[in-house]
Parts: sequence; structure tokens; C-alpha cells
Amino acid sequence: MNSSDQVPVGAVDELAPGQRKLAFVDGRSIVLFNIDGTIHAIDNACPHNGASLASGQLEGRVLRCPAHGLRFDLRTGCVPGAGGLGLTTFPVRAIDGKLVVSLEHPATSPAREPACNAEP
Repeated sequence: MNSSDQVPVGAVDELAPGQRKLAFVDGRSIVLFNIDGTIHAIDNACPHNGASLASGQLEGRVLRCPAHGLRFDLRTGCVPGAGGLGLTTFPVRAIDGKLVVSLEHPATSPAREPACNAEP
């Protein structure tokens, strides 16, 4: 992976547990969430109808889409208990005090559904 695949989106200490941040990276809108000290990054577009997820209600690790109420587990991008539909999630790492999102290898892409069908 080359360095252009990893994009800094802020300082590690600027996103406290329970907070979220909207970032624009290479023309993409990405939302970062700090859930109990773990940073999760997702595409800001609901896969159902493209609605912005940045203002969605957070219930633990589950984000509710403000447009139609779909719920997504931020760890997996999947709809809990249902198969098929899933968010694009991005790996996030802390490097030299900065939050860095990897865009090269999203966990899900529009052309490839996540492994949501395999949930119990």
C-alpha cells in the first residue's frame, strides 16, 4: 500500500468517545465515530438511498439512518439481523498522533456487498 492510500483526517485526541466528525477526502464524504475509544470510519451515504448518515442517531455501536431508519453496526457496516445491505467502512489507524483513513481497501464497496449475509 502506498502513502497516497492513507489520508490523515485529524488528530487522535480531537475525537473523544461518543463524538463524531465529518471529513472530506478525495471527493468523498466520510464520517468518523469514536465508540468507547475505538475509531470507526464509514462512507457518509446510506446504501439504501444515499442519505447523509452524519446526523444519524447513535445507539451504542449502531447508527440509525435519519432518512428511513435503517440501522447499521459501525463495526461491520451491516444491518443487524438482516442480510445484503451494508455500509462502506474504512480502516482507521493512529499514526504519529494523527487519525489516518485507508481509502484503498474499504471493507465494502458498492460493487461488492459486505459479508452481511453470513451473520447468524
